[in-house]
Amino acid sequence: MSPILKYLALVTIFLAALAGSVPGQDKIPIFVSIAPQRYFVQQIGQDLVDVRIMVEPGASPATYEPKPRQMVALARTKIYFAIGVAFEAAWLQKIAAASPGMKVVATDLGIEKLPMETRHHHHDDDDDETGHAAVPHEQGRPDPHIWLAPSLVKMQARAILAALQEVDPAHQDIYQANYQRFTDAIDQLDGDLKAIFTGKRGMQFMVFHPAWEYFARAYGLRQVPIEIEGKAPKPADLHALIQQARKEKIGIIFVQPQFSDKSAKLLAREIGGQVAVANPLAEDWMANMRDMAAQFAAALR
Repeated sequence: MSPILKYLALVTIFLAALAGSVPGQDKIPIFVSIAPQRYFVQQIGQDLVDVRIMVEPGASPATYEPKPRQMVALARTKIYFAIGVAFEAAWLQKIAAASPGMKVVATDLGIEKLPMETRHHHHDDDDDETGHAAVPHEQGRPDPHIWLAPSLVKMQARAILAALQEVDPAHQDIYQANYQRFTDAIDQLDGDLKAIFTGKRGMQFMVFHPAWEYFARAYGLRQVPIEIEGKAPKPADLHALIQQARKEKIGIIFVQPQFSDKSAKLLAREIGGQVAVANPLAEDWMANMRDMAAQFAAALR
């Protein structure tokens, strides 16, 4: 090929890329809110989908604001898979209005969400239902962390399957087969995690941000959060948490990389414990669930 023809071919590819239609690229453009969702969609869509994440790694779904380049990309997106995280309440309607050709799918539809805990005034003589001294809580807004329980991920996978089959009916059978393999793998994961936590029902693990309640409920555990509703504990609350950690022999405080770990480090120092990372937003969901199960199990006493 002559240099001129090569140049023209490169220009054509470049212009096609700017238009979002590189020759031979026929993947369905999709946006999701958080990284674990990309894992879910890719398990079902495989090489038929091109999935982008709205809340970029390291950012918090509670405070994220879309970037201009993301808004541009959304104009070419076929499906947006929502999951109910906080930023969607402020932005999803605007995103949908700016992208009228985009189908918005709420993968959390039909899932009964747990209420987030809210801290109220602590009394030293308060005990929880198991007789353990605890910082008492009231119930707040819905907990969005529904991707941290395998049974709820299966429900989300069903919504993803239905949307892909509707948008791309020519590949319905492929999506169905991929979905079946994915849900079989989820069932295997769930069985393995139940085995890991056999005999540990009611045991407690302490986390900075209360992201793991669905996980805890699924396997009979108790999550003890330090930060509640984005607020660090007050001195009285911190004192109660220290007492609870000592009584339950909790030696590891799990922190989330999207948040400050100052309070967690202070608490760990007071109990002679350590801080470990528990990232609920890791993209490799399956591997992360197994890794976190192993870490939580090792921390339980």
